[in-house]
Amino acid sequence: MLGRFLNRKRKLALGAIAIGLMVWFAVCLPEPLFNTPTSTILEDKDGHLMAGRIATDGQWRFPMTDSLPEKFVQSIIHFEDEYFYQHPGINPVSFGRAFKQNIKAKRVVSGGSTLSMQTIRLARRGKSRSVWEKLIEVVLALRLELRFSKDEILNYYAANAPFGGNVVGLDAAAWRYYGRDATQLSWGEMAVLAVLPNQPSLVYPGKNSDQLLKKRNRLLDKLQHKGIIDSFTCELAKEEPLPGSPHRIPGITPHLI
Repeated sequence: MLGRFLNRKRKLALGAIAIGLMVWFAVCLPEPLFNTPTSTILEDKDGHLMAGRIATDGQWRFPMTDSLPEKFVQSIIHFEDEYFYQHPGINPVSFGRAFKQNIKAKRVVSGGSTLSMQTIRLARRGKSRSVWEKLIEVVLALRLELRFSKDEILNYYAANAPFGGNVVGLDAAAWRYYGRDATQLSWGEMAVLAVLPNQPSLVYPGKNSDQLLKKRNRLLDKLQHKGIIDSFTCELAKEEPLPGSPHRIPGITPHLI
């Protein structure tokens, strides 16, 4: 009798825990996903940037757009997460390998993060890179994939990734480093921006230029190997110079902005 009673209590407790976990999983994703201020930008009727004002937190962070240039999509996926459109938020192979390394070292020494997990990390600013926080990222990344489409997740990532200094997001980076809209960038320029969020300090003029050049060229070689670009485009892109001093955001209509 006592054994059946204890067994019943155990089942009830496990059931309550399971229900609690399901409820938490349903509501765990932050709402809104990102709650950071954006720059004020003014465009003409054709979408050309006329003026911009830095965000209240001192960052150049343009509002998120509905779509991304295909060059950036191909570049960032092949550099960061080649199976982005196939996995459910985590890549079991790469994550399992990284998890074993982290457990052995008792700290995070290897990432294995997908773009979905990196988007969650960006949304949870200031969190430590511990094994426990990594596990939370895994759960939230799975929930993210259920809430948003792959393209929406990629848009969130591109709009909030760090690009060095006080530049956040692809659109702000395109204007600050190349002085034009992201849709007008070449393969070489886009490859530079694709590798920067992984190590944004590389963009500072006069510093780490050799390392940035090598990372860009490795990505271009991979794009050629995968058939995304041809050999002629790859070689031309490698001849392009790295960004120098940041450009000023246009200020054609300061009285309106």
